[in-house]
Amino acid sequence: MWKFSQACFVGLGYIGLPTAAVVARNGLRVVGVDTNRRIVDTINRGAIHIIEPNLEDVVVEVVSSGMLRAVSTPEESDVYLVVVPTPFTGDLKPDISFVESATESIVSLLKPGDLYILESTSPVGTTEKMADLIFKMRPELKGKIYIAYCPERVLPGNVLHELVHNDRIIGGIDAASTEKARDFYQGFVLGALHSTNSRTAEMCKLTENSSRDVQIAFANELSMICDRAGIDVWELIALANKHPRVKILNPGCGVGGHCIAVDPYFLTAAFPQEAQIIGEARRINNYKTLWCVEKIRNTIVQYRLDKGRAPTVALMGLAFKPNIDDLRESPALKIATMMIKDSETEFLVSEPNIASHPSFAITQPQEACERADIIVFLVGHEKFRGLSIGNDKIQLDFCGITR
Repeated sequence: MWKFSQACFVGLGYIGLPTAAVVARNGLRVVGVDTNRRIVDTINRGAIHIIEPNLEDVVVEVVSSGMLRAVSTPEESDVYLVVVPTPFTGDLKPDISFVESATESIVSLLKPGDLYILESTSPVGTTEKMADLIFKMRPELKGKIYIAYCPERVLPGNVLHELVHNDRIIGGIDAASTEKARDFYQGFVLGALHSTNSRTAEMCKLTENSSRDVQIAFANELSMICDRAGIDVWELIALANKHPRVKILNPGCGVGGHCIAVDPYFLTAAFPQEAQIIGEARRINNYKTLWCVEKIRNTIVQYRLDKGRAPTVALMGLAFKPNIDDLRESPALKIATMMIKDSETEFLVSEPNIASHPSFAITQPQEACERADIIVFLVGHEKFRGLSIGNDKIQLDFCGITR
């Protein structure tokens, strides 16, 4: 039984919309806020603007029942969730301006007893900064509202399941805020709720993603070593993982997304002397993208020498991981953007999860494979499996899709 009458979600992106939909499906009325009018209109039609399995069915259900509405400006509620991006600046420092703007947009609506939850991945201390911002604008609310940091930990492609079944970290700025936030998440989370303070919760989110980045860096570094040594890295990893205490991840063409590729910078910016391994992992994963570019360029040069003409090259995949449409911080997108500058080579870009892209035309996967001389697999989309590829084609597989 909900102890709240309405939730206001500020941000309806890859996390905000699924969470709002799940909360609404579990019986709490939700108003979702997005500054993009197209997104608001799309959701209110019962459609979605992102690719996430089964999400559209849930959105259709909760919009048609009146449990979820999308709007352009926040409305008075008794729990407010900020779920907006936290990018980094050109000098690799976190930018919390979106979080600040989202918080400022709801301050005038807050009343005693309300709950404010920050879900956006944030540098340590951000929740306390938002508390200070709120109380500076509304000093009469100090000690009368609840403020907490509660990060998600979900995998794109399985978000609806993981929002409900994964454990959740609940970190309030005080014990009362932690308990109030627990009341909210108990309304839809079946996983365990782990109580802590806001700073530890913030650090936990950054730790989880930085740990993954370090593990991927090992795999990516290993792939480059194996290439130099003439060893099949995929076979090597499969064999090494037979060890009962070894679990090596699969390499790729870098690391993307808004979490693993971004969160480590929050730690290297705040703790530059201490975050040595974390910083080096970021450099390795960024370098792997450039390494892939160089491998493609060398293959093109060799083709020109062998055939006496420039090849047609298919770049397969733009998303930051398989089977989604999210291009944020995608190494595949960076590779495509860098390669397309080679005016002497014809490039065919194939991304089955998007209809168009502002920088280049999108080619259907099978057509790309038929027209290309060199086929470069950047992302392991399931739709790339089973493609008919002639024996005369040169293939570069950076994601293991052909294994």
